[in-house]
Amino acid sequence: MKAWIVPRLQVLLGIAALMLALQLVNSLSGNALNAWGVLPRDPASLLGILAAPWLHAGWLHLLNNLPGLLVLGWLVSLGSLRRLFAASAFIILGSGLLVWLFARPGLHLGASGWLFGLWGLLLAQAWFQRSLGNLLVAVLVLFYYGGWWFGLLPSQGVSFEYHLFGALCGVLFAALQQHLVSRGEEA
Repeated sequence: MKAWIVPRLQVLLGIAALMLALQLVNSLSGNALNAWGVLPRDPASLLGILAAPWLHAGWLHLLNNLPGLLVLGWLVSLGSLRRLFAASAFIILGSGLLVWLFARPGLHLGASGWLFGLWGLLLAQAWFQRSLGNLLVAVLVLFYYGGWWFGLLPSQGVSFEYHLFGALCGVLFAALQQHLVSRGEEA
């Protein structure tokens, strides 16, 4: 059992440690790292697609995102760590690109797009890969994070675009995963 749990904990705690370290550096530098966020349609901020999910506007922003990322990341990793890595890469790249292309002007950063992507994935997999386990996970996610539906609506001072595009990318990943599984390929 320990051999199964330890790698997942190491990955998730490593993600948390990296985010905490980046926030410490960011705080000590007067939020200088936030220049690496996504500025929609600005070619100079294309690298922000990769950087923005790791950066936060402040400690409260990070501490609001971190617990959900750890819980939802854990639930996705129950399939496999490879699945967590693939889903995370797809969600981060997809939602970041969509934010860059379509979001309102302004700086977009934080892990909430990633969070909403994992949330959307866990809910959608109950539909695409119908099993009792997936249904129970979706019910659990809805019970604890059901209020997140409101995060998909426009709101002042919040990148609802990252939330919306993250959730859409999570649903799309679940659909693509099911398509690969139905073709006999590994997702």
